[in-house]
Amino acid sequence: MDTMFNMMRAITDMGATAILPIIITVLGLVFRMKIGYAIKSGLLVGVGFLGLTLVVNLLNSSLKPAVDYYVKIGSGFTIADIGWPAVGAASWVAPFAALAIPLGLIINLALVRLRWTKTLNVDIWNYMHFLIPGALVYFLFDSFWLGLIITLAMSVIALFIGDLIASKWQEYFGLEGTTCTTIIYSAWGYPIPWLVNKIIDFIPGVKKWNISLNKINKKIGVLGDPVIIGFIVGVILGLITKRPVTEIVPMAMGIAGVMVLMPKVVAVMMEGLSPIGKSAKDFMIKRMGDNSKLNVGMDISLGLGDPTTITTTVISIPLVMLFALILPGVEFFPIGLLMSITYISVMCTLTSKGNLFRSIVSTVVFCIITFYLAGYIAPGATQMLTSAGVQLDGLGTDVTLSEPWNLLIYWVSTLAK
Repeated sequence: MDTMFNMMRAITDMGATAILPIIITVLGLVFRMKIGYAIKSGLLVGVGFLGLTLVVNLLNSSLKPAVDYYVKIGSGFTIADIGWPAVGAASWVAPFAALAIPLGLIINLALVRLRWTKTLNVDIWNYMHFLIPGALVYFLFDSFWLGLIITLAMSVIALFIGDLIASKWQEYFGLEGTTCTTIIYSAWGYPIPWLVNKIIDFIPGVKKWNISLNKINKKIGVLGDPVIIGFIVGVILGLITKRPVTEIVPMAMGIAGVMVLMPKVVAVMMEGLSPIGKSAKDFMIKRMGDNSKLNVGMDISLGLGDPTTITTTVISIPLVMLFALILPGVEFFPIGLLMSITYISVMCTLTSKGNLFRSIVSTVVFCIITFYLAGYIAPGATQMLTSAGVQLDGLGTDVTLSEPWNLLIYWVSTLAK
C-alpha cells in the first residue's frame, strides 16, 4: 500500500503540466491516433496548461497589493482561511488515497463502456476534491472503507454532473468535446449562480440589465477592448485599495495582460484537445453507434479564457472583502478564498451567459454563503486538518470544505457524539 501511495503521490505532485501530456498522449493512442499526432496533442495540452498556470500566477501577483490591503483590515477574525493547498495535502494523508485514482479510473471506464456516462475524466490531479470528503469521513469516524466509498462516490457523481453541464459548458466557452469535472465548481459552484439568476429574473427592471463585454465593445469601440477594460479595472482597484502609483500601474498592466493572454493559452490547449475529441468521437461511433459521444473531463481553469470571467474576478474581490467586513456573524476572513474567486467566477459567468452584472452578483453571493458555511464546519475541518498533521493555531478551514456534502458529513458526526 505504501508503494502504491508513493507512486500516486509522485504522479500528482508532478502537477497538471507533467501529467496532462502523458494522459492525452495515451488517450490519443487508445483512440487510434498516429503516435506522432498523439504526442503532439499531449504536448500542446501540457504547454497550454503551463501557460494557463503562468497567467493565473500573473493575475494573483497583480492582485497581491490589493489583497494585502484587505488582509491588514481583516485582522482579528477567529477562523483562519488556510487555502486549498493545505487542505488538498491533508486529504492525501488518508490511507486509502493511493487506491482512489486507479479505482476511480477503472469505474469511469466501466461506466463509459456501459453507456451510463459520456464523460471521461482525465482531471486526476483534482482527485483531491473527491478525497477531501473521504478524508473528512476517515478522520471524523475512523473508517477506512467508508472514507474510500465516499471518495469513489464523489468521483462518479462528478461524471454525471459533467454530463449535465457539458452542452452549456461547450456552448458558452466554445470548448467542444470537453466538460468540467472539478466537482466543487460543477456540482456546487453551478447551482448557486443558477438560483441567483432565477431570482434576478423575478426582479422588475433589474432582470433586463444585460451588461456584456461584447456590447460594451460595440458601443464604445476600442475603449471596450478587453485589454483596455482590464487596465481600467486594475487602476480602479488600485485606487480603491489606496495603493501608490508605483503599484497601481503594474497592477493594471498585469490585469490587462491576463485579459489578453488567457484566451490565447486556452486556445493552445484546445488545439491539442480538438484532435483527441475528433478521434474519440470516431472511436465511439465505430463501436457504439452514431449517437455516441465522449466528453473529456477537464479542470475548471479551462474556462478562464473568457474575458468576462477575469473581469468578474477582479471586480468581485473588493466587494467580497467589503461584505466580509460588514456582515454580522462572519468569523471567517476570506484570504484563501480570494484566490479561489478566479475559479468560482467561471461557473458564475457560464450560468449568467456572459452578463457581467449577473456574474458579479452570483460570485459575491457564492462567497457570502461560503463565509457562513466555513464558519459552521470549522471545528470538523480543524479536527481533520490537525489529525492529518497540519499545524493550526485555533480554528482553520477553506472553501473546499464548505461544500454541502462536507457539511452533511460534519453534521452527522455531531449527532454521533
